[in-house]
Amino acid sequence: MNEEKSKLDESRNQYEPKIPSILKNSFSRIVIKEGEKSASISDTEKIKEHFPRLYGMPFLEFIEGESNEEAEAKKVGVVLSGGQAPGGHNVIIGLFDGLRVIHPESQLYGFLGGPKGIFTEKYTQLSAGKIDSYRNTGGFDLIGSGRDKIETPEQLEASRAACAKLGLDALVIIGGDDSNTNAAVLAEYFLGTSQKTVVVGIPKTIDGDLRNERIEISFGFDTACKVYSELIGNICRDSASARKYWHFIKLMGRSASHVTLECALQNHPNIALIGEEVEEKNMTLQQIVEYVAGIVSKRAEAGKFFGVCLVPEGLIEFIPEIRKLISELNDILSEHDKYFRTIKLFSDQQEFVNQKLSRDSSYVFSTLPARIQQQLLYDRDSHGNVQVSKIETEKLIIEQVSELIAEWSAEGKINEKISEKFKTQSHFLGYEGRCSFPSNFDANYTYSLGRCAAVLIACGKTGYMASVTNLVSPAKQWQAGGVPLTSLMNMEVRKGREVPVIKKALVDIKGKPFQIFSEQRASWELEDKYVFPGAIQYFGPPEICDAPSKTIVLEREKPQSSGE
Repeated sequence: MNEEKSKLDESRNQYEPKIPSILKNSFSRIVIKEGEKSASISDTEKIKEHFPRLYGMPFLEFIEGESNEEAEAKKVGVVLSGGQAPGGHNVIIGLFDGLRVIHPESQLYGFLGGPKGIFTEKYTQLSAGKIDSYRNTGGFDLIGSGRDKIETPEQLEASRAACAKLGLDALVIIGGDDSNTNAAVLAEYFLGTSQKTVVVGIPKTIDGDLRNERIEISFGFDTACKVYSELIGNICRDSASARKYWHFIKLMGRSASHVTLECALQNHPNIALIGEEVEEKNMTLQQIVEYVAGIVSKRAEAGKFFGVCLVPEGLIEFIPEIRKLISELNDILSEHDKYFRTIKLFSDQQEFVNQKLSRDSSYVFSTLPARIQQQLLYDRDSHGNVQVSKIETEKLIIEQVSELIAEWSAEGKINEKISEKFKTQSHFLGYEGRCSFPSNFDANYTYSLGRCAAVLIACGKTGYMASVTNLVSPAKQWQAGGVPLTSLMNMEVRKGREVPVIKKALVDIKGKPFQIFSEQRASWELEDKYVFPGAIQYFGPPEICDAPSKTIVLEREKPQSSGE
């Protein structure tokens, strides 16, 4: 790692994360209390069939008391899986510190380059000297990450053999829903082969779609949203200053619109499209375009030829007619892959798929710009599915809104100057938020998750996700425990077959965060009520520096007392 550091980097290295009071106790003073037995979200019998040894384990809570567990030295492996998220290093460091607190001779190994590092036996031993400079830093560069999965019988056995060779007592998998599903698969496999290695998961994803009552938020979401909100605030200020551009900003979140909703609550843009609402209302692309064009026109009539619109990355898949189109295209291109590759001209490719599509999907496909059609046909992942993140949804909306406004102008429905003055800028805020210095909230949260995982390991708990809750309170009041991975699961169709996976959490349009947004957005459309959060603050009053995201505060806000 580069030895040259900025002053902020040096200062963040010295920051001491705040942790729950229970985790400040010595290991001998922490007791694991078993709660109610868990059940999967749905598909009980099928999940039980896949995980006969793990299914039904109780929820765990750490409480103060006299522990009967002996403090023994542990050998533990850790892996970073999937995309980067601020705070990943602090999970590893919290785990390292927690293991050393339990027993000073404990050892930690980092698998390199993600899950593939496990079954290819690529690892490094992590020492205090090696990790200290990474305290409270962003990124995953300490050991790297990767998107490989451990799913074939050969990979499972190679992973077991690697853990056995190292003599690992535990393996900690830091990742999102798919990675933690993989953690459950490994835990079940290890139990079935009498491998002593316990497996513990950590909830990571900036998309915020790994959450429920017991996993209040995935780490990295808070920091990423604060980074994006600063940039959006800057763009809002520029928009109100120059007064001549509409800015369309695409934000991370393929499967859920949590990031867009959080940034909308932070910034008050003129428009924020929420995919889950689009799906609930069964909106067509044309209806979305009419909604946006209507607001653009109303603002223009008031002399405001500028504005800001937020677009979630996965919006296009929430539009029912396009989701159906994508599904049909996936099937067609999978079935006719070899022949399709021989078709060289794009016009011939268009004709071929139009002949195979249903009438409704053929119509939708024909209405899309050629650039978007090509992205739907060409940009596919290794499983043959559309790579939604590569579809320029914000540019699609710009193009279609522009065409509709021009049509309205030509028909005399709106002033022709509106079409002339509709100038746009497009942005995609994605990688900018993944490797920032973690906010104080995420620095505290991730370090606490690592310390929590160390206790679960010391007590031999496998198939659990480390859980730190009560996050809207000061860190010392946070609670720690463990959530059975199988309790987060349902069955879904992946690669043409039904498999158990951790269910993604979507924006609840009946939940309080969305309701607050819904109540306020009408005033944001025509008035300039922009809010400018500014850069993440690390030094100063806790209400500024340690505050969690707005959505989690609204979700966990207790009802006002009646005074009785």
